[in-house]
Amino acid sequence: MSDPSHGPAPTPMPAAVTPTGQTVIPVSVDDGSRFELLCVHPAGAWHQLLYWLPAMGMPARHYLPLAEALAARGVAVVVHEWRGIGSSNRRAGRRDDWGYRELLADDLPTALAAVRARWPQAACWLGGHSLGGQLGSVYASLHPAEHAGLVLVATGSPYWRRFRFGSLIRIAYVLAPWLATLVGYLPGRQIGFAGNEARRLIADWARSGRTGRYAAAGMAQDFEQELAASPLPVLALRLQDDWLGPQASLDWLLGKMPRANRSVEVITPPDLGGKPADHFGWMKTPEPIAARIAAWIATQDAVPIARTHPAA
Repeated sequence: MSDPSHGPAPTPMPAAVTPTGQTVIPVSVDDGSRFELLCVHPAGAWHQLLYWLPAMGMPARHYLPLAEALAARGVAVVVHEWRGIGSSNRRAGRRDDWGYRELLADDLPTALAAVRARWPQAACWLGGHSLGGQLGSVYASLHPAEHAGLVLVATGSPYWRRFRFGSLIRIAYVLAPWLATLVGYLPGRQIGFAGNEARRLIADWARSGRTGRYAAAGMAQDFEQELAASPLPVLALRLQDDWLGPQASLDWLLGKMPRANRSVEVITPPDLGGKPADHFGWMKTPEPIAARIAAWIATQDAVPIARTHPAA
């Protein structure tokens, strides 16, 4: 099910190591898009790597505490940077537009190829937060042989029927693309939702919210069919107070992957030291999330041959 034509070959670029030991890997895509991957790995030998996809509009650097907590538990983490955010050289505007196709068929294949070239023997798990978990689910289903499993945190389908005030959310899925077209991009920072997002990205996102189905303009693959065939194990961590990712929303997403061996856990305020267990609050105290992820990865027998190598 993996199609090598989905993305261009990565442009070889040297990796830099910061004074803190965090590895930064520059990535260059054939269409001129450039961004950096933030990598944190354990000291000594390791063989499990989690490639992490942020929420919409969230810069990669905000996940460094999660990456450090996982590295302390033996799991290396590479945090992706979305096009238009953080270290990306692109910014959404009337003259610069993109959608799910560029993210799934250009940026992710190029970045993951660079990671595999650097750490070829590592078992690669794909994980994500919110939209990152959704697109991670789609990407993993398109390339199941390349991943050991899937990790979802505060993730669920945006389908309006799965939310308490779904009718209002449905209206937002109509207004957001209209506003993005009018302005030239979605002014997320001004309206308090995500970042400044590209028009076609918002169109793809809003379509999935209206229909409950995943698709990308410009990509012929049937994402729903690919998700239904995905055999990869899934860990889904739902935050108890997360109105953006309620149980019904998560159930709708997981229901698309009937072949997957699914483990679902609910994170509560006591798990987070009494702090709110909501969509973004967990990022301030990521250790309990990291502990659940590391424990789950340790229980999986997805890699039949021991694959260890020295840390970079």
